[in-house]
Amino acid sequence: MDAGSIPTLASKLKMINQITLTNFRNHTSSRIKIDGAKNIIITGLNGAGKTAVLEALSLLCGEKGLRGADIQTMARFNGDSGFSVFATTVDETDICVFLNPGDTNRHAKIDNENVALSELSKKLRIVWLTPKEDRIFVESAADRRAFFDRLAASFEPSHMGRLARLNKLMSERAGAIKSGADNNWLNVLDEQIAATSVSIAAMRIRYASEINYFFETGAVSVDGLVERLSLENTAALAEKKYFEYLQNNRELTGDKMVIDGVHKSDFGVFNKKLDLPAQITSTGQQKSILIDLILAHAKLIHIKTGAQPIILLDEAAAHLDSAARTKLFNDLNAADAQVFATGIDSNIFSDVPNALFVTCVDGRISNIVKAENKDA
Repeated sequence: MDAGSIPTLASKLKMINQITLTNFRNHTSSRIKIDGAKNIIITGLNGAGKTAVLEALSLLCGEKGLRGADIQTMARFNGDSGFSVFATTVDETDICVFLNPGDTNRHAKIDNENVALSELSKKLRIVWLTPKEDRIFVESAADRRAFFDRLAASFEPSHMGRLARLNKLMSERAGAIKSGADNNWLNVLDEQIAATSVSIAAMRIRYASEINYFFETGAVSVDGLVERLSLENTAALAEKKYFEYLQNNRELTGDKMVIDGVHKSDFGVFNKKLDLPAQITSTGQQKSILIDLILAHAKLIHIKTGAQPIILLDEAAAHLDSAARTKLFNDLNAADAQVFATGIDSNIFSDVPNALFVTCVDGRISNIVKAENKDA
């Protein structure tokens, strides 16, 4: 990649310097002053509220959050049904996501000005791993698609819009077939489905190619009917061939369409060090390669956009042995990213370089200690 095309970093760095949670999950009012720390380690017992801090942070990029939970459930139980998450970046930009009492939708502000939630991704690039993703290689293809599509959307927000549009078009197509709509109307739908599907496949292929440039220990692949058509043909010809496939498959089986497409595609990861597909390696090896993938993703963000991404790791050291933890901590410290990680045992994180240690107890921040800088 051409280093000369990298944007000026001084205008792009958006590390968080302070975050305040108000009536969020089990936090009544909690504030973490980060004071320029690169690695923020949040520890505490189960239910202490440490994952809630990561979830609050994950809202600051405009998405639904790392749990994908309903927005109303994020408000503190027995509170006023509203909440706010307020962060200040190192360049003194104020970013806020909030839910007003009685509302059904969240809102956002940048420097106290109301903005669309989609505007937040222009200020903060946030990526996360939770215990749910620890099994991403052995879970369903749908889970892997959702995971990798979210990563790909880091560079093209319209990707998620296309996926939503495709879902709507597919639903309309099923309804049209069931109601006996004429072929002219089905042709219109199938043309739109073909064009949208080829755009989705192209983004997935491009993302896999770009992430693999930085993914030293693994390789990402994506496979599906439309992805294969896109690799073997021009975009226009891929659209034409998929449209013809849709034309020839307009039957319902049990009131459902049984067709192939990007909604059936699957992603895979190959562990180059072990020379094995990730899904047949051990749990710890799967966690390690997954973290390497996220670090490669963070590097890709930094190179392509100049932004310093924020990485959220819930139960960061789970399934990792001592050697793997040491590698993780050193790799995180070397990354062009700010890292927020959680865990139960603070002793496990004692060797994390350049760290701020935060203790969470019963929905409040009870202690913040900045460790001396250590060489990675």
